[in-house]
Formats: sequence, C-alpha cells, structure tokens
Amino acid sequence: MNVARFTQLLASKVAVVTGAGRGVGRSIALSLADAGAAVIVNDLGASLSGEATQETPAEQVTKEIEALGGRAIASCHDIADFAAANAVIETARSAFGRIDIVVNNAGNLRDAIFHRMSEEDFDAVIAVHLKGSFNISRAAAPHFKQQAAGAFVHMTSTSGLIGNFGQANYCAAKLGIAGLSKAIALDMQKFGVRSNAVAPFAWTRMVNSIPDETPEQKRRVEGLKKLVPEKIAPFVVALCSDAARHVSGQIFGVRNNEIYLFSQPRPLRTAHTSDGWTPETVLERVFPLFANDFYPLQRSGDVFTWDPA
Repeated sequence: MNVARFTQLLASKVAVVTGAGRGVGRSIALSLADAGAAVIVNDLGASLSGEATQETPAEQVTKEIEALGGRAIASCHDIADFAAANAVIETARSAFGRIDIVVNNAGNLRDAIFHRMSEEDFDAVIAVHLKGSFNISRAAAPHFKQQAAGAFVHMTSTSGLIGNFGQANYCAAKLGIAGLSKAIALDMQKFGVRSNAVAPFAWTRMVNSIPDETPEQKRRVEGLKKLVPEKIAPFVVALCSDAARHVSGQIFGVRNNEIYLFSQPRPLRTAHTSDGWTPETVLERVFPLFANDFYPLQRSGDVFTWDPA
C-alpha cells in the first residue's frame, strides 16, 4: 500500500468497516486508512460459517495500519447483536470524536440446497449479513443526521441480485441488503446522508468453499481466482469521499478493473383490460404476452461469462 497516495481524500474522516479482518474488508480498511481516515476494524474472528474461533484478524489489520502510519482500533463486537453494534459506533466516537463512514462487509456462509436448508442455517446468515447491516447502520444514523453528512456502503452480491445454487439464505440476505440500502438512501437524503450497495467480485474464503469437482466447476474456480480483493477498495474509497456526495441509492459492482452500475427493478411490460381479469383470461392473455420478457433461471456465473479485465 502506498501511504502517500491519497493522504487528503478522507482526511479527518472516521470509518467503521465490519468483517475487516480478511479479504475484501481488510483491503477496504487499509485503503480507507491510506486515504487518511481513522478506521475501526471490526471482525469477530469467526469461522466461515460464523462460529467463534481464537483468531484475532481485527488486531492484525489494526497493526498493519498503524505500522504504515495510520490510525485504527480493533473491534471484536458481534454486529448481529444490536447493543454490540451500537458499541462499535461508540468506539469510533469515543476514540476519534465522530463517525463519517460505515462499510457493511461482514458475512458468513451456510450453503445448502433449499430443501435441506435448516432454520438455523437461514437465521445465522440473515443475522450477520442483513440484520448486522441494519444494526450498524441504525447505530450510526442519528450521528450522520446530526452532522448532516455520512456515507453508508453495503456489500451486496450477484448471488442475490441475479441468483445462485444452494444459497437461499445468502441470496435473500444480499438482495435484502440492496433494498435496505435504497430505503436508507430515501429516508436520509434530506439530511445529506447517502447510501449505496456494492457487489464485489473477489477470490476470498467466502468463495473458496465453492466445489471444484467437475470440469465446469474447475473452470469457474480458476476464473474466480483471478479476482483480487484489493481491486474493490479504490472504488469504495471514492464512493466514501465528499466528491461523491451526490451518489446515493445506487447498486454497483466491481470485478477487478471493471466497474458496473446495476439496473434496478422497473416494469417491463403491462397488460390491462376494461373488464377485469379472471384466472382464465390471465392464462390466455397475460402469460403469453409476457413470455418473451420472462427472465431465465440464471445464476451469477451464467451472466458474467467473460474473463475479468
């Protein structure tokens, strides 16, 4: 990391990054610090499935930032708990006097084909991704409102935006995060607060669990290994800067050197009748009319078929 590269872009800003101990979160925390922000490095140190371990990745990243001349504090609070999430924000305010940026990146995986997915599998993923994003954002929101400024960045996924196999819990959480981000953007725009979602493409331990047994799976995994977590961070830093204060309510994607702006649901076709609909006329007229515009049952890999730039 080049410490002198962006020294003024986020000068005097204070950021919280959840899931910042590894992968995408780590690279974002380092880059925010590189840009001049003080960073609360939040990471529970949990396993991929969300279970507690003895690891302390938040402290390791904090030491990296400090060694490069930046300011950081490690936080091991469990953001799935509302009170603990509030404690993360209070850590930022007590240590650095304010909070300006929240990056909701923490996550876990409990993959299972839908008819075998347990209630615990579903609840555990929703608790960290969706509820955790709400908890941290809600804790920061009053402070953003009071200072009439603030940036939320929420990590969504093409698994939720497009689809994927064996991830009903993860897909639901990630699509929910896109909706949460839009709702925050609408509710808080009058206070000068912005909220955006980013779908990161990166080879991390979150995707390291993808099976690679068949030739097709092996090809997909080899492609994913080309996706570098550090490529996500520059876009997030830019999105959090004051120069991007006009950008809100959007869904972006970053895939190595490619940046995407995703569409959001809007009506494609319409059917109407002056007589009112019956089940029979719906079957006779509506479904045939709409059929050419139905979305195929694709997953993320079916849409992003080209090698990353």
